[in-house]
Amino acid sequence: MKRVGLTGGIATGKSVVRAEFERLGVPTVDADVIARDVVAQGTPALAAILARFGPGVLDEHDALDRRKLGAIVFADEEARRDLERIVHPAVRAAIDAWLDSVSRGNHNVAVAVIPLLYETGRERDFDVVITTACSADEQLRRVMARDSLSEVQAKQRIAAQLSTEEKVRRANYAIWTDGTYENTKRQILETLQQLARHR
Repeated sequence: MKRVGLTGGIATGKSVVRAEFERLGVPTVDADVIARDVVAQGTPALAAILARFGPGVLDEHDALDRRKLGAIVFADEEARRDLERIVHPAVRAAIDAWLDSVSRGNHNVAVAVIPLLYETGRERDFDVVITTACSADEQLRRVMARDSLSEVQAKQRIAAQLSTEEKVRRANYAIWTDGTYENTKRQILETLQQLARHR
């Protein structure tokens, strides 16, 4: 089974690409979804976050308020690194366990969506890396619209990750999502066909 890491900057189309892989029958897992699970109420990771950031990052139901925490960590690089040291090991372990379980099935390809694949040094754990990409202007517009952020806030989040140019340079394949949905789907299908040819 070919282990594929799917990465890309914030709002460059990872969710759309993941959904299309799923539609084509490829098993996928999303690090962002796992990251929410590992900081749920009662988890060791949430306890560690509270010890580092205090109870001010909780909502009225005593669950983690990701917007409050995001405002802190995207304005303070040291705080962001502290958060990553808490969350990333738990996410990594869950993805590794998922890949091992899927490899026992009858699948040629499995895709793990990891936004910070390069930033966390995980590219060596995969046979192939695909990155999603779009123009800088389009990415900024999407982040501001999707997350209701100011231009300054959106730029902070984009700057916290490797640039799209660098991710495209380092990846085996790039899927550009600036165009129509049909265009994106065509690129995904072509990439999957390439993966099938190079087993």
